[in-house]
Amino acid sequence: MQYHLNGFKPGNYQVSDEARKAYPTPPIIDLPSQVDVLIIGTGPAGLTMARQMSEFDDIKTCIVDMAPGPLLFGRADGISCRTIEIMEAFNSSEMVVKETYQLKQNTFWEPDAKNPDNIKRTEKIADARAGLSEFTHGIVNQARLHELLIDGMRNSITNLEPHYSRELVDLIIDDNLTQDVSAYPITATFKRVDEAGNGKIETVKARYAVGCDGGRSRVRKTLDITMQGDSANKAWGVMDILLNTDFPDIRVKSFIQSKDHGAVMTIPREGGYLCRFYVELAHIDKGKRACDVKLTEKDLIATAQKIFHPYKLDVKEVAWWSIYEVGQRIAERFDNRPLGSSEEIIPRAFVAGDACHTHSPKGGWGLNTSLPDTFNLGWKLAAVLQGKCDPKLLHTYETERRKVAQQLIDADRELSKLVATRPAAGESTDQARVDTAKIEEFMKRQSGFVSGTSIEYYPSYLCTGQNNQTLATGFKIGQRFHSVEAQRTADGRVQHLGHLVKADGRWRLFVFGGEQSPTDTSSEVYKLIDYLAKDNTSPVLKYTPDGADIDSVIDTYAIFQQQDLSMHDLPQYLWPAKGKYGLHDYEKVFQKSAEHDPYQLRGINTEKGCMVVVRPDQHVATILPLTAHHELAQFFDHFMIEPK
Repeated sequence: MQYHLNGFKPGNYQVSDEARKAYPTPPIIDLPSQVDVLIIGTGPAGLTMARQMSEFDDIKTCIVDMAPGPLLFGRADGISCRTIEIMEAFNSSEMVVKETYQLKQNTFWEPDAKNPDNIKRTEKIADARAGLSEFTHGIVNQARLHELLIDGMRNSITNLEPHYSRELVDLIIDDNLTQDVSAYPITATFKRVDEAGNGKIETVKARYAVGCDGGRSRVRKTLDITMQGDSANKAWGVMDILLNTDFPDIRVKSFIQSKDHGAVMTIPREGGYLCRFYVELAHIDKGKRACDVKLTEKDLIATAQKIFHPYKLDVKEVAWWSIYEVGQRIAERFDNRPLGSSEEIIPRAFVAGDACHTHSPKGGWGLNTSLPDTFNLGWKLAAVLQGKCDPKLLHTYETERRKVAQQLIDADRELSKLVATRPAAGESTDQARVDTAKIEEFMKRQSGFVSGTSIEYYPSYLCTGQNNQTLATGFKIGQRFHSVEAQRTADGRVQHLGHLVKADGRWRLFVFGGEQSPTDTSSEVYKLIDYLAKDNTSPVLKYTPDGADIDSVIDTYAIFQQQDLSMHDLPQYLWPAKGKYGLHDYEKVFQKSAEHDPYQLRGINTEKGCMVVVRPDQHVATILPLTAHHELAQFFDHFMIEPK
């Protein structure tokens, strides 16, 4: 898709440039007085949390922001493979894939050895993230991703809409109420900041609160959570521009280092014409911030023009620009509990996204770490609010996501030094200058982390069974379920198994049959299915409420090696009757084929088969042998609550 030919215009890219108009200011509606979940901030973390909560009509959610309306331009641009996988869970990946600019190549430029005042390309390589997912890393305006999340909220069963023009004044937690899961221990006070509101004060009581309000988070400060790490001492400029140039790699992601004028990283943007430049600037003195650097977009352009010599940059329009400082900091804790609290203490307020980890934007990690933060927290909070899981489940948010945030901080610190040519405060010139080959090596080494596909949670009761990893080596326990295609038995359609894991709070149980046919009553897979369907210790039966569909809590899919199966010859558990009419679901059974063999692609033991349990956030929870009925029950019994 192409757009922005005659100037940058924000909004829905499905509408032509000529017809696209500015969004009207959203109407101001009074805040509810009492909610289950209060979300502060409409960035990627906040909107992902709201999008997840919007799926549950028995949970009352409110999301609030100080801005007058939705984001229109600027901020992040990179959309990782893993982020698109999450958008698929929200049924929005098709539009992301259609509209993003896919990154296929990287180039590296250094001073020409024969004429150092000029830059010269040293290498052009394929993007290291290729093949890590069925999706490709892409570039699109962060505002457009926000719009897709808001559209999903609006079209959900709850018709959830953000509340704008509110500043958080205070957030108080009544410690006497935090251990009562039915109580509303949080009191949040907001002030209207729109002209018509005239400073009106509104109060919301909540059972839980999630602070997604950025690097200067008011929620974090009210919870007295400190940030740890390096303060900023290096400034970079960023700008989205429409330009003409004779630089040959303007539509390729490029790392460019000059002899005397610093470095630039360029990223081609969606639409075919827009391009983002990250321009290296001088270091920031101690005690100063990026806003103290008295530069304009004209200064950024002039610096870039010097770096690009002998190539010409003719900038026609600057759609957005900013100056930011490079610093890497992480919150000491991600919820309101004091450090060292026992598992008995129920957390009631959380921080996510930039509110608990800050860094430079060059690696494209900000949005792509913030969004999975609340994708991790959302299903857990919903399960506790619905009475499906023990509140101790909420402790795992900090345990799992703080590890990822620390990896992010470490990687960003390394990348920030690699792409800089000018020393930061306290560094010598020799320390700062780095061969671009080291940048290339870093990107290859960190490709799984950059794409989000190698993010792995520590072993715990939510990520266990590592001794069975050999049964399915390609489904790494703790990592996201790496989607693979299989052929649906009922109609022959080829389906990505990972796309069956939607953001609806349900667990998925993938049963991969062994060499024996599932129609053989003596086979291990037949006995497993019989156990799931009939045994009173079956977690499917135990945790499914009376009158609910059999797949409403734990959704089972079966994949078989045999290719001559008929649905009606299989146990009815695999084609269950559902809904008010008792219609049969024929989309739960798959088989391998010559073209699509998940057994081979994901290292599944063809003789024994296995069970793969996938969490509601798409991460692999455990792998078990087909005979491990008791162990499967024990896994769910550890944290789930039997319905009354």
